[in-house]
Amino acid sequence: MSMWLIFLVSGLALVSIFLSRKATQEGGFFRGESADGRAPTLLALTFSQVTTWIFARSLLNAAILGFYYGIWGALAYAAYYLSFLTGGRIIDHLRFEQGYDSVQGFLSDRFGAWGGRCYNFVVGIRLVSEVFANLLVIGILFGAAGSQSYTLAVIGLAAVTLLYSVLGGLYASLRTDVMQMWVFLVVLSILLGIVISGGHFTTELLTFKPFDISQPGPILLLVALLQVWSYPMHDPVMMDRGFLADRETTKRSFLHAGWISSVSILAFGSLGVIAGANGLEGEDMNQVLSRLLGEFPMFLFSASLVISAMSTLDSTLTSSAKMIVLDMRLMSVSLRNGRMVMAIFMLLGLLLVFVGNKDIFSAVAVSGTASMYLVPVIFFSLWGNRRDIPVWSYIGSFFLAISGSLLYFTESSSYTMLLGEVHKYTKLLWICIAVMVGGCALFMIGGASQKQLQPLANH
Repeated sequence: MSMWLIFLVSGLALVSIFLSRKATQEGGFFRGESADGRAPTLLALTFSQVTTWIFARSLLNAAILGFYYGIWGALAYAAYYLSFLTGGRIIDHLRFEQGYDSVQGFLSDRFGAWGGRCYNFVVGIRLVSEVFANLLVIGILFGAAGSQSYTLAVIGLAAVTLLYSVLGGLYASLRTDVMQMWVFLVVLSILLGIVISGGHFTTELLTFKPFDISQPGPILLLVALLQVWSYPMHDPVMMDRGFLADRETTKRSFLHAGWISSVSILAFGSLGVIAGANGLEGEDMNQVLSRLLGEFPMFLFSASLVISAMSTLDSTLTSSAKMIVLDMRLMSVSLRNGRMVMAIFMLLGLLLVFVGNKDIFSAVAVSGTASMYLVPVIFFSLWGNRRDIPVWSYIGSFFLAISGSLLYFTESSSYTMLLGEVHKYTKLLWICIAVMVGGCALFMIGGASQKQLQPLANH
């Protein structure tokens, strides 16, 4: 199967390079504009949103959660894709109602230099973890961690994706996303057709894990429903695509991307559910699926992961370049500097693959928990349009969320046992509730203190 995957990657790479016309203008490289300055169409924007969010680690996580926790695990991961609904609302307020051209611009206006610094810190971690997690999935497909095939697969995909990404930037990413999305939909449709026609997809199998609110699947579903309020705002790939087209096109792209992504993730997660229901003692998910489906469907399963990894990696790199060069202004605006940033982020991701944590869901949970410092920002400062929140409330919410994400990491990795012997997802739920309530309390107290100071200032 590895040989067929190599052919697939090579074919996708050649087509992607062909579609990636070399950028000669900064508007195309950083903002996705065509040569004549046109914004992307609804189809291009929707498909780009979907394929960059249905990344390899998401497909694999959805299947793994389905394998262990039944349909409730798959639903929990699909719930994260409600982020398209909250993300669309965030963009509409941020860009069209309040007139900002970036998240950093909004946060800097409301909270000064600390607004941008805290956000860029969280987003930087998010971008590097995206590169790491998707390369990690590719390595796993080709061999055991540390093996020659594993190493060559990771380095090869990194090199290929970096090559066509630096050629055309965001405009090239949008063009290749559309192609990769069509291929993904065809591959997923064939795979599901084989599963359904083979009699593996039944309602009885999907309910082999009964609903129990105390079990990890339903608990993770509650975690997702808490994190979706802030998750999209800390995802630069989603946010960047909210600043490319007109208001109506942008709204519709977020709406369509939401339901397409949710259906795709549930479909893929159901494969894990089927494997979990049919697993024998000692079998892992891939072994069960290979026994049930055979070699060709497993090739399609792996192909879906490869396609999604490539589409996510190029978008992550373009968002990295935009953040460092345009949003943070750490370098002068030039194509050369944008390409240099892409190479640096790819190297950082590669470094993590070979020395970092191998739990790919940890990256999602830690990132999602850190993003929750933005919950009160969205509720009070963005949607509530309150300008009386002091900087200390913002900084306090940030450090509370970072502390929560670090606590979850140490607890889930068994470095600490401060929260007892309960399941790590139960710990995650407690941490998320504490971060969300604590952050909102800081904003409420901060806003109230400012109102009390105003009469004194008038005297």
